Amino acid sequence: MKMNDDAVRNLTMLADFYELTMANGYYENGVADKISYFDMFFRSVPDNGGFAVMAGVEQLIEYLDNLKFTDEDIDFLRKKGCFSANFLEYLASFKFECDVWAIPEGTPIFPHEPIVTVRGPAAQAQFIETMVLLSVNHQSLIATKANRIVRAAEGRPVMEFGSRRAQGYDGAILGARAAFIGGCAGTACTVSERDDGIPALGTMAHSWIQMFPSELEAFRAYARVYPDDTTLLVDTYNVLRSGVPNAITVFKELRAKGHQPKGIRIDSGDITYLSKHARKMLDAEGFKDVKIVASNSLDEYIIKDILRQGACVDSFGVGERLITSRSEPVFGGVYKLAAVEENGEIIPKIKISENTAKITNPDFKTVWRLFDNFSGKAIADVITCADEEIVSGEPYEIFDPEHTYKRKTVVNFTAKKLQVQLYNKGERVYESPSVSEIKDFCMVELETIWDEVKRFENPHKYYVDLSRKLWDKKQALLMKENI
Repeated sequence: MKMNDDAVRNLTMLADFYELTMANGYYENGVADKISYFDMFFRSVPDNGGFAVMAGVEQLIEYLDNLKFTDEDIDFLRKKGCFSANFLEYLASFKFECDVWAIPEGTPIFPHEPIVTVRGPAAQAQFIETMVLLSVNHQSLIATKANRIVRAAEGRPVMEFGSRRAQGYDGAILGARAAFIGGCAGTACTVSERDDGIPALGTMAHSWIQMFPSELEAFRAYARVYPDDTTLLVDTYNVLRSGVPNAITVFKELRAKGHQPKGIRIDSGDITYLSKHARKMLDAEGFKDVKIVASNSLDEYIIKDILRQGACVDSFGVGERLITSRSEPVFGGVYKLAAVEENGEIIPKIKISENTAKITNPDFKTVWRLFDNFSGKAIADVITCADEEIVSGEPYEIFDPEHTYKRKTVVNFTAKKLQVQLYNKGERVYESPSVSEIKDFCMVELETIWDEVKRFENPHKYYVDLSRKLWDKKQALLMKENI
């Protein structure tokens, strides 16, 4: 969502309080300017899926572009009584100076690989943690859910209808953006077309039908106003006994006047049963081109089931289960220290845990995707130390870092760095594409992922491997800590 200059909100203080207490502590201990490296990554794909979709980078950029502490912010912090005067003075003249890299929006992403990397003064790199996570976690969650639903629809358009059930107005607006990136055809959220060019779609509610003396009169009233864009909601009373017959009556009247009716929408009941019978009724009257839209608490599993049962649905409107990712409403991205610099040397850092999934990958890193030159499909992702280079076509050994005996030498491949640089010493060096360009990019990138990885149930595991150099560094740190 691109904000107008006069509409930019000051989100600097949208931070966990411990970001400020740690920054103050860093300052008081003389390490505020110590160069540090932080990674954002996630540990598991929502809904036990095979991949996620990266989103939210544009909003992170908007935040970083406008990162400054106002006089009101400083006064508030001063009244808290726990921050030093010198630290508050530092905040008053704050200037963002970090380098930031991120995987572009719309890219398929996988657990444990750095999707955002921040390098810069410790106090700054630590402070932005909350907004890095907030921006990317939310939209990646919704884009991922949207793509699952879009794939379940098997080429039929999916419209995002969830604004009224979103978690606040930002959830509605940014959720609509993320859903569009994930593949939705449009949204019910009107402001999203005004600001981002995402098609705003919709027709009528049940209240329109109830507002008139009869269902037939309600349909006629709507058709008079929108004769070339008539889609009628047919389930206010009874879909097959009154809704569809009344819609057919109005469609005949429109056709007699030279207009082509567009569709009907079914918002309740057994979608499979009702859509089959509605299709027969429409076809029998010569309305084979009239589309049937289905809504009513849909998700990828319901859509997949009703299509398998032969539902005659041409497009779907999906609300609360998309905009809130109801089945798994947390993306789970984390932000961890990976390295610091001492006397110009990068010193890897690792977080260890009895839960092996929470052991981090140390060092300043780069993420590569290897593509098979014959099929065009992605073979695996490889996380390397930042100073390593994977040369396309040269034999390269990849192995599962959890089971090192699983090794494979790949040849005839193309290697691509996934992250792009957003900021260089605090100066933006990246221009966000339009949301339509991001959506198109996403659809192209998804074609490089094997269908087996896209399965809803028991998807094939896509490997994210470590280079031998990075794996050795990790093992050395684990040995040092006697793990």
